[in-house]
Amino acid sequence: MDPFDVLGVETDANESDVSRAYRERVKEAHPDQGGSREAFMRIQQAYAAIRNGNVEVAEDGSAESTAATEPTATHDQGPPPGTARMEYLDFEVLSDHGWEMDDDDLFEAASNADLEPGEYGRLLVDREETLLEAAERCGFAWPYACRGGACANCAVLLREGEVEMADSHVLPEGMVEEGIRLSCLCRPRSDELQVVYNVKHLPGLDELRLPSQRF
Repeated sequence: MDPFDVLGVETDANESDVSRAYRERVKEAHPDQGGSREAFMRIQQAYAAIRNGNVEVAEDGSAESTAATEPTATHDQGPPPGTARMEYLDFEVLSDHGWEMDDDDLFEAASNADLEPGEYGRLLVDREETLLEAAERCGFAWPYACRGGACANCAVLLREGEVEMADSHVLPEGMVEEGIRLSCLCRPRSDELQVVYNVKHLPGLDELRLPSQRF
């Protein structure tokens, strides 16, 4: 895979051009915007390879990624400085296993179940990136629409930990008190987080959602 070709930039593109191309391409390829998971992950991998320097450029100008082809969740003993470790669970799998959101052992049960990486796992979140950005960086297509707090498509339930969320959002105060957050606005402020994502269909959130294709 040529990461530069995937993003549509030249091999000598600067960091700003690469970031701009990535933001445009990842929105087009996101499954919520009519794209496919395969295309979305391909763009994620290309951007990560360029950003991390995992690219070899040949004399003829062609490039090849030297990074692993599949994103992996992090399971180390503690998050490195400047990061938080987020344990995540897809709300859609709860009913399949007879789990409830307020089960004390919900995440323990999820860790012992045979779930796919997109359904349950752990990943590192940089303190200056949002939860949504971290999930996308790791190749996961979490729901979203506006990416600016104007809808509830990217809503998550914060089970444990602390996050900072911008004030400009549509969530009623009561929902915030119950732990509902918008992943497009939240940045970690504790070392460990537990998050149930994809909760956009919970009572009260349906009316705050927007059609994904609007943005």
